[in-house]
Amino acid sequence: MHHVEIWVEDLATDGAAWDWLLARLGYRLGDDWGRGRAWELGSLYVVVESGPDVLAGGHTRRRPGINHLAFHAGSCTDVDAMVAEAPAHGWSLLFAEAHPHAGGPDHHAAYLESPGGFEVELVAR
Repeated sequence: MHHVEIWVEDLATDGAAWDWLLARLGYRLGDDWGRGRAWELGSLYVVVESGPDVLAGGHTRRRPGINHLAFHAGSCTDVDAMVAEAPAHGWSLLFAEAHPHAGGPDHHAAYLESPGGFEVELVAR
C-alpha cells in the first residue's frame, strides 16, 4: 500500500485523536497544511484531512466501504497500554465484553473508535 487518506468532518477533534494514535504507533508527522496532516512510516503514509470537499454527515463504519484499518501495534503489553491511554485521546473501546480477544481466542487486539466514528484494530504480534 502507498497511502491511506482519511477525511474527517472536524480536524480539531478527530485529527487530534489520529495524531495521538499514529504517533503512538511510530508514524512521524511529515506534512501539515492546516486542513490536513500526513503521517509517515517508511514508504507508507496516512493522511487525515478536512476541508471544503468533505460532506457533512459523519462516517459510519457499518455502511458499504472500509469498515476499519488494522495496524501492527507491538506486543500484547503495548496494545493494552494503548487501550488504557486511548480514552484520554478521544478513542472508545469497541467490543469491550470480548476484549482483548474480540477477534478470536488466539488473536490479541483492541478495536477502537475515533470521535468521528472510524474504527481501528490494534493487533499484537
